[in-house]
Amino acid sequence: MSLSKDFSIKDVTARQIIDSRGNPTIEVEVILSSGARGSFSVPAGASKGKHEAVELRDGGKYLKGKGVLKAVRSVLDYIRPYLLGKNALDQADIDKTLVELDGTPNKSFLGANAILGVSVATAKAAANGLGIPLYRYIGGVNARVLPVPFMNVINGGAHAGNELAIQEFMIVPKEFDTFREALFAGVEVYMELREILRSKLGRSSVNVGDEGGFAPPLKRSEEALNYLLNAIDEVGYSGKVFLALDCAASEFYDEKEKIYRIDGRILSPEELMEYYSELLSKYPIISVEDPFFEDDWESLKEFTSRFKDKVQVVGDDYFVTNVNRLRVGIEMGAGTALLLKINQIGTLTEALEAANMAFRSGYRVMVSHRSGETTDDFIADLSVSLNTGQIKAGAPARGERISKYNRLLRIEEELGSQAVFAR
Repeated sequence: MSLSKDFSIKDVTARQIIDSRGNPTIEVEVILSSGARGSFSVPAGASKGKHEAVELRDGGKYLKGKGVLKAVRSVLDYIRPYLLGKNALDQADIDKTLVELDGTPNKSFLGANAILGVSVATAKAAANGLGIPLYRYIGGVNARVLPVPFMNVINGGAHAGNELAIQEFMIVPKEFDTFREALFAGVEVYMELREILRSKLGRSSVNVGDEGGFAPPLKRSEEALNYLLNAIDEVGYSGKVFLALDCAASEFYDEKEKIYRIDGRILSPEELMEYYSELLSKYPIISVEDPFFEDDWESLKEFTSRFKDKVQVVGDDYFVTNVNRLRVGIEMGAGTALLLKINQIGTLTEALEAANMAFRSGYRVMVSHRSGETTDDFIADLSVSLNTGQIKAGAPARGERISKYNRLLRIEEELGSQAVFAR
């Protein structure tokens, strides 16, 4: 049997499953003629950039309109007939077919969730058919860099029910020799933070948000940052574990009045800039994501100009893993890093194109989960495949988060002496 025949797509199936928030999502499975299989369950965001590709939901009353049976039908009725017999090793051709079948600029006809499920499941099937790890299939022999974990340990914004405007307060265990050491340093800080919050604020303060971080009843960003510093200090990791913010500023921006509501204050864009300046002067923050409303390119440009030598400036809602949006930022000098979320764009090929554009332009890349996740560990392999050196996968808690961290532990072990920790 020829290699191409072994890797021809024999069947494509899809089903509705449940994500980490208890919402429906889609899982797709691709089966090759050789019997090799690959499946992918698609994540979903709570705070979504308005320029993201469209995930197809059912609407109506059933499941609060969040069902994905339309997306399942997209796979079974529209996509499957066109992929049968295609070579799973030709990822670019598969993804081109998916984009052309949809025919819209934002994948609103078939749904980015349906398209992405097929795209990644195909890559997984091909890797399994070759008998090689997924990170090696995507990244080749040079894939060996284990990422620094950015761990969201205090949740705010759309990820929690407290009054914190900033969405993610992260710890970054960076100054370590291996991923394993960094991960478990993060675990130590997380455990200490739990004890501190419980003793100071009571048992309810250690309830967790969507991404496994605690959601204590705090109102001001500095309160959260002080608790993080206290926990880091208590376990002896000052100077080794740093801080990062995902502001998700579009969530606390009033587009009509052109103001930001944060810490009980109303701030203009200029005042918010000074607010960040004060935080950066007081705390060991090394990365800031989406500090302004997603279409305010001028403020992002100014923020980058002022602070790029001090912090990494990450674009999430600004760039939405889209080469056209990313190109705007690159040409303006707005941002220094791309947040890579595959479901923002809809195919693996397009996500890789965005990552490659970022690298070519001197931007860093951080692979990211979504707040509505599944136990699928694909992004762990993706991060290593691209040698990004950075990953956001949430707190070291909840099964859908730890599946990524545990996969990275296994990859590091598998790579052995070849493994490099980004630090």
